Amino acid sequence: MDFSKLQTTSKVVDEWAYPQGAANRSGLLQVDSAPDHKLYWEEYGNPSGEPVMFLHGGPGGACAPVMSRFFDPERYRVILFDQRGCGKSEPSVAVAGPQVALTHNTTDHLVADINALREALGIDGKMHVFGGSWGSTLAMVYAIAHPQNVQSLI
Repeated sequence: MDFSKLQTTSKVVDEWAYPQGAANRSGLLQVDSAPDHKLYWEEYGNPSGEPVMFLHGGPGGACAPVMSRFFDPERYRVILFDQRGCGKSEPSVAVAGPQVALTHNTTDHLVADINALREALGIDGKMHVFGGSWGSTLAMVYAIAHPQNVQSLI
């Protein structure tokens, strides 16, 4: 097979529909003790908009500001957060090691963390839940456990 005529560079350009905005706010939310699990979160877009909870892949992944660009910042209030043991959440596997960071780190704990973050951020009604890779599985588990909180699954 002759591959010599294949294109060697990508013609893909920055085709995001929405600009990268700065986070409106961010913080750490303590959700457990022994060890003290704190979730790192950021909020983008319209603070009064339809809430979207973004669940990253992994396990072991993390969120990045670019993930907020999937959503129209005028319409949506986008919440990115790093799950237990991941990214900027504390303790993380990268900093504290798996023995500490994976203690009390189960799917049930992650579902409870989503509710704790909802409450801390004042999300009272339904929200859109966006999951990528492992995050899509977590989104489905969350929706099964708390259908009253879910507007849509993406």
